[in-house]
Amino acid sequence: MINSNKPLIRHFTDFLEYCEIEKGLSAKTQENYSRFLNKFASWLKLNNIDKLLPHKLNDKHIWKYRLFLSRFTDSRTKEPLKKTTQNYYLIALRALMEYFSVKDISSLAPNKIKLPKLTDKDKQIKFLNNDQVEKLLNQPDINTKNGIRDRVILEILFSTGMRVSELVSLNIDQFNLKSLDKLIKKDLSYELNIYGKGGSSRIVYFSPRSIYWLQKYLELKRDDNKALLIHYKSPAVSDTNRLTVRSVDRIVAFYARKAGLPVLATPHTLRHSFATDLLVQGAGLREVQEFLGHKNISTTQIYTHITNKQLKDVFEKFHGGKKMKN
Repeated sequence: MINSNKPLIRHFTDFLEYCEIEKGLSAKTQENYSRFLNKFASWLKLNNIDKLLPHKLNDKHIWKYRLFLSRFTDSRTKEPLKKTTQNYYLIALRALMEYFSVKDISSLAPNKIKLPKLTDKDKQIKFLNNDQVEKLLNQPDINTKNGIRDRVILEILFSTGMRVSELVSLNIDQFNLKSLDKLIKKDLSYELNIYGKGGSSRIVYFSPRSIYWLQKYLELKRDDNKALLIHYKSPAVSDTNRLTVRSVDRIVAFYARKAGLPVLATPHTLRHSFATDLLVQGAGLREVQEFLGHKNISTTQIYTHITNKQLKDVFEKFHGGKKMKN
């Protein structure tokens, strides 16, 4: 192992390039790592140790950083960081330590970075029930171009369970536009092959209602921009008009506030709501795993709050009514 004479934070760019070239991680994952590590860089600067070399990083630094994350309050929401979010920041730092190990740069061992233990409450997901979803979907002003576009965003997110990054990457030429009207008349869903996290492909399904709003949007969106979802701030027609993940986050949050929902809804809340609705209707975890594009079933098991209730209902119906014999 060699001692680097370059400050720890100046290795970030090399680490992200390593993630792209050698690890083959997606652009979204790289973006997340960059954002999470920038939080660590801000903490180093706040404590006047931004010149810290990799081999000088120790357990005490990590402990103090964990305390910082635990006590951090979001200036916008006034809410503390959830333990799951704290873990994301620490996992990114652990990945940086693993990079140092691969490159023979002396630094703290990755396993020295402990993650906060999650309780069942921490693992609970936020989702909307059907009434809340309907209330959210009806918020956009459908008499405006932006309103129609926003209705399409909400409809697609709930109908398909897409990740927001998958949604904003959609292009018009992925759709067979001639078939949309026929599907609407026959009340049929539309199948679309998309490429999601890690470059893996899967089929997602657009409900007849989401197709209806998509068609209405496309009738208004008469331009040469290949992106499906665009903003109208600039008259120029280019891929820079494509809506970003952050833009969609803000759009969903705006309508969630407007609807007065008890949950601060995000695009991921609609993804959770999609999965929850499937399970309530009788779908199994394996099927939901396929719909969501989860690589491992363990990721899908966060929805056991639904399947556990279903098991209890089955027990009560078929077995729980039996009386003890004297």
